[in-house]
Amino acid sequence: MFRTAEFRALWAAELVSICGDQLARVAFSVLVYGRTGSAAWAAAVYALTFLPALLGGVLLGWVADRFRRREVMVLADVARALLVVPLAVPGIPLALLCPLLVLVVVLASPHTAAQGALLPEVLDGEELLERGFAVRQITNQTAQIAGFAVGGALLVLISPSVAILLNSATFLLSAFFVRVGVRRRSAPAASADGAGPAALSWLADIREGARTVFAHSRLRTLALAVWLVGGYVAPEALAVPLADELGAGPWAVGLLMAADPAGSVLGALVISRWVPERLRERAILPCTALAGVPLVASMFVSNVAAVVVLWAVTGALCTAALVPAQAVFVRTTPGEVRGRATGLAASGLIAAQGLAILVCGLLAERWGAPLAVGICGAAGALLASALMLTRGARAERAPHRVRAAREG
Repeated sequence: MFRTAEFRALWAAELVSICGDQLARVAFSVLVYGRTGSAAWAAAVYALTFLPALLGGVLLGWVADRFRRREVMVLADVARALLVVPLAVPGIPLALLCPLLVLVVVLASPHTAAQGALLPEVLDGEELLERGFAVRQITNQTAQIAGFAVGGALLVLISPSVAILLNSATFLLSAFFVRVGVRRRSAPAASADGAGPAALSWLADIREGARTVFAHSRLRTLALAVWLVGGYVAPEALAVPLADELGAGPWAVGLLMAADPAGSVLGALVISRWVPERLRERAILPCTALAGVPLVASMFVSNVAAVVVLWAVTGALCTAALVPAQAVFVRTTPGEVRGRATGLAASGLIAAQGLAILVCGLLAERWGAPLAVGICGAAGALLASALMLTRGARAERAPHRVRAAREG
């Protein structure tokens, strides 16, 4: 994988961008909680770094199939870098901060869609593609750990405003890596049917992406599993109020926020190295259901170290489901609509994270952070179990339908 120059460029661009995003998330959490003293407000603003992605995926995912994907990624990065700068203004009103943050997150969707659609062209072969997703997951989670840990330490030395400006700089660096390291390709739609970007209507493109995902049983199940995995990230947003409730100092915030990504690194290593390829897809739904159990258990624990370990186990199980789900999804999706379908699925993942964070923040405001985390885990486990049972029932009915058709 790393012998491929284009993969190295995509990997480096994503790495620096994630480091900046995590630094900014810590900065926003500290900034908003410090100004309001409200877990709900802190979680709401944290959720805005995720939730609008669904809107962006639905409305803008088609861009990755209509225009040159390298240029889509570069322009999205530059636009986000410019929009982040006003967020660094000290004392910016929350009424202005929130809509600007929404725009930044919405513009991440075409970038993500274009990147996901490019990977099968850059990494040729099923095993190589799955390894590429595993490597990305490992490095991305490591970057999150570094971003959270270093972010917590940096905020002792610098203001949240400076940290947010550093995030803007990482977007520009990401754009540079993509522009220099990824070769120019023609627009997918033009190469597929000879038509220009305006050949298909905007609404038709959106419908086609949604139909590709939801009309295909396998893709629909994979997308729903990925979105459920996204919900388990909610405890990260409650790290500040939870550390406060546990009587721990600011040092605990970085540890709690880094627990899930630390476990994710382990999960990616296990699923890619020691689980046979034929079993990986079968493990997706069971791992998704089991990932909620440690969060429920953490509700009864009052020691920071124990909570960190439990959250790390959840992160490992989530990634053990996520890596094969993403690889199978991309392989199964037709190339001409891959940008739209991948954009919708990836944006749904981020939006699920934002929705779970928002709901858990409201629960924490009323009943406390530990109970909110436990409810998050229980809800995810129940929904994943229901999806697993539903898929099993469909699988059992399929042979009967085939047999009945033959006998008829």
